[in-house]
Amino acid sequence: MQADVTDNMDFATLLEASLAEAQIELGDTVTGTVLSVDSQGLIVGVGPYDGFVSRRDLERLFQQPEQYHVGQEIAVTIARMEDDEGNLVLSVSQATQHEDWNRVEELMQADEVWEGTVADANRGGLIMLFGNLRGFIPASHVLDLPRGLNEDERTVHLKRMVGKTIEVKVIEANRKRRRLVFSQREVTRAAREERKDQLLAQLNEGDVCQGVVSGLRDFGAFVDLGGADGLIHISELAWHRVGHPSEILKVGDKVNAFVLRLDHEGKRIGLSLKRLQPNPWENIESLYHVGQLVEGVVSRTAEFGAFISLEPGIEALLHVTHIADPAPTDATLYVTEGSTLLLRVVSIEPENQRLGLSLKDVTPEELLEWNAKREAALPS
Repeated sequence: MQADVTDNMDFATLLEASLAEAQIELGDTVTGTVLSVDSQGLIVGVGPYDGFVSRRDLERLFQQPEQYHVGQEIAVTIARMEDDEGNLVLSVSQATQHEDWNRVEELMQADEVWEGTVADANRGGLIMLFGNLRGFIPASHVLDLPRGLNEDERTVHLKRMVGKTIEVKVIEANRKRRRLVFSQREVTRAAREERKDQLLAQLNEGDVCQGVVSGLRDFGAFVDLGGADGLIHISELAWHRVGHPSEILKVGDKVNAFVLRLDHEGKRIGLSLKRLQPNPWENIESLYHVGQLVEGVVSRTAEFGAFISLEPGIEALLHVTHIADPAPTDATLYVTEGSTLLLRVVSIEPENQRLGLSLKDVTPEELLEWNAKREAALPS
């Protein structure tokens, strides 16, 4: 009965079962004995089974089959359980890389920096050789790669790095998939994190520090404080309303910044530019008084009212109830952004940085006189 079962099993099933008994798996590196040598390659005995090392595999190491002799013990890696002819496929080149893989794994576990030379580049990134291994740095992990480049421009930029020596960290090492991935950014990220820890320990809220604008985003500006970045939120760029940080700063600008917040746990440094500038609200009562007529520009509108810019840093509120009698349901139907209005100051709250205005409290005579002066000021 057992013989019938064995007869019905194909060679691959028998091979896998016997290799499992011998505790040999795909990707394992073991010692074998050369049983025969010919122009096509080597037959190598691995335990009770024979495997084939191709000439092409040896040529990867710039070797020829004739350099080996029968009876020689060599290291081989199980490359495939069987080829098209059912033979166990072995690799000397992969086995030679065994120690390289060990070293790579040690580097990754220790989170150590390794220095190597860029061997080649393609549109996807850079190629580096680690001993007999071929590693890859994805473009997203390459330092100083400008954003917004098209495919050809990116390839040209990466090609310029060929031959350069750079520092990298191992971020993936999978010997069975033969996948080795490096990152150049991880090296500087670790250094910047260390620098940020040092800055957080040195700085205090309320300090003034110097830095260089390193990036602009819709929400604010990043400032390099010497190896670590702090953020100036858009609301902290100026006392007046800022639509985009580029209205105030550009990359490369040297700035003095006020240390507004230090988040030691989240490792964030909050900065401010406006805190180093005079706060216009501190002198608001010397500039305005209740009942005063003022001229302002509508900066924003909403159903509940409009914000009026009186001067840099001073925005007042024209509430919908102060637009007309009866009060409209939607202020945007009465006032538009960018328009200039004559208004009356109806309330001042310096402590809350609020100033209330009224459109309906301006008399027809006052409005007529104001319009006449505006027309007279226009060029003829």
